[in-house]
Amino acid sequence: MKLGFVSAILPDLGFEEVVSFASSEVVEMMCWPKGKAERRYAGVTHIDVDETGPREIERIKKNLAEKRVAISALGYYPNPLTKDEKAAQVYVEHLKRVIHLSAELGVNQINTFIGRETDRDLDYNLEKFARVWKPIVAYAEQEKVRIGIENCPMFFSKDEWPNGNNIAYSPSIWRRMFELIPSASLGLNYDPSHLLWQQIDYIAPIYEFKERIFHVHIKDAKVLKDRLGEVGILSTPLEFHSPKLPGLGDVEWGRFFSALTDVRYSGPACVEVEDRSFEDSLASRKLSLRQSRNYLRQFFPI
Repeated sequence: MKLGFVSAILPDLGFEEVVSFASSEVVEMMCWPKGKAERRYAGVTHIDVDETGPREIERIKKNLAEKRVAISALGYYPNPLTKDEKAAQVYVEHLKRVIHLSAELGVNQINTFIGRETDRDLDYNLEKFARVWKPIVAYAEQEKVRIGIENCPMFFSKDEWPNGNNIAYSPSIWRRMFELIPSASLGLNYDPSHLLWQQIDYIAPIYEFKERIFHVHIKDAKVLKDRLGEVGILSTPLEFHSPKLPGLGDVEWGRFFSALTDVRYSGPACVEVEDRSFEDSLASRKLSLRQSRNYLRQFFPI
């Protein structure tokens, strides 16, 4: 496995600064189109796919080689299934540009969301998923790029009520997705924290979906049982859980990495920081990545 981090937590830094900070690790580089962020951790652009031509690609590769850093994936997390057809078209076209750049850079991996029409049921959304995503996956196959779908429900705020903005949140849904689009280019960007707060076993799916785990996000979560007892599971999830740095929440990381080694997973494992206790400054956010690295080193050979 290759330890690294998700660049979204360092929006203040440019690409070369992120690479210098990473130094000998891997980084999932954010590739949002430039503009206003739609939500926290979105809108971060460390590689602008619209401005990256052959000369810039060579500069990126040279910088990575000098710092002994690899890009684990290009990241872009919109909602391609939104009912706003004009917005959906923009998202899909940018997603394809991210796929193409991933191939040009030799990364051959992107991470994203499936999306969802939040006010429609799951069956409707799975039918729409098949229509919208078959051409995207076919394009990825053509470019020899793998797509890792993060298993986050995107159900954290009132505007995402009642179902969230991403259908790919549970093993039962993954099975249906992979039946509808069985391509070897479509897989998971596996994050145990989202399964934990949903009260889903985050270990067993590693064995069932071992061939589909393309990328791993390392994020912890703390279920606030006193709050859960007050608001119940039908409240928005941030009312009863809190994202934390690895080792500061409820994920049993020894069991998690044991399962990954059982299935011979050898891909990237990138820390995704969403811990509000470390967000007050750039120095705190850098500290959060160092602290996470130091904790996780016990599971990685030096």
